[in-house]
Amino acid sequence: MTPREISYAEAIREGFATALERDPRVYLIGLGVPDPKGFFGTTTGLQQRFGADRVMDMPCSENGMTGIVLGSALNGMRPVLNHQRLDFALLSMDQVCTQAAKWHYMFGGRMKMPVVIRMIIGRGWGQGPQHSQSLHSWFAHIAGLKVAMPATAHDAKGMLIAAIEDDNPVVFLEHRWLHHVTGHVPEGHYTVPLGSARLARPGKDVTIVAFSYMVLEALDAAARLAQAGIEAEVLDYRSLRPLDAGTLLASVRKTGRLVVADAGWAAAGMSAEMLALVAEHAHGSLVAAPRRVCLPDCPTPTSPALADHYYPRAGHIVAAVRETLGLRADPSDLAVSAGVELDKPNPAFTGPF
Repeated sequence: MTPREISYAEAIREGFATALERDPRVYLIGLGVPDPKGFFGTTTGLQQRFGADRVMDMPCSENGMTGIVLGSALNGMRPVLNHQRLDFALLSMDQVCTQAAKWHYMFGGRMKMPVVIRMIIGRGWGQGPQHSQSLHSWFAHIAGLKVAMPATAHDAKGMLIAAIEDDNPVVFLEHRWLHHVTGHVPEGHYTVPLGSARLARPGKDVTIVAFSYMVLEALDAAARLAQAGIEAEVLDYRSLRPLDAGTLLASVRKTGRLVVADAGWAAAGMSAEMLALVAEHAHGSLVAAPRRVCLPDCPTPTSPALADHYYPRAGHIVAAVRETLGLRADPSDLAVSAGVELDKPNPAFTGPF
């Protein structure tokens, strides 16, 4: 398999094509899946290639369609249910958390539930409080669900294929600001195991844990810190369930410091879970209080004037690291260039949506 440089969205599309080719039981369904825009470019051309009975649109009835999808999984199919916003999937929480997550357990392991529920998270263009929520911690709280949040094109394809081939229900979350990001992705079939964190950058002075798009911000922060002689280790927590506690604890025992960057709220979120793990199992290794970089405790704003002060970014991570090291705050960390709107993707983003 020869690695090439392709986008995250192309990697998702390749993952789907690979799974559809290898297993006739796999099918894709969701609002806008066969749309000309191709679900952020991730499903373009798949219906033409595999047919309307395997790549299909669905009525705007998330709860009912989730029930149909789960029934097909119980009867041997391997569906992928696509939601263009995580917020839309909230209409089917009973089906996902009460039915899909519990089926294997309730029947003593004799029943399988091979379903992938794919959701898009993230902000942009004033999407506001009903279209920009990052509620990944909700799903990670539910026993019986696996939860994946890949941050690289390589992991997006490999984890998607692994999720489709898994006999358990998998919630697969993509931040839409990642779809344009490119990376080396092998051709053909490969998998990235669910349940392992990725060392995105080695370091010795502080551990930065990041989820999904915040991995990019963490790597940006680490590069800035390196200019000041601070070596930050960045961990990409691409899997929320199963959660790789070992990688986190080993890193904190080495660095003695922890900053967690999450594009969700701090209260009862994944950042709290990471701090709890360290407090329970590696408290003696900490030489400074851990810090969290998360969303403010209020709904997502629509107004650009508010959005510019809402979302955490690399500068906030740098500031948090400075605190753990006992260094003075530097106002330049949070400076924003004139004319930059923080609710819009970076200039490399080319759409759609």
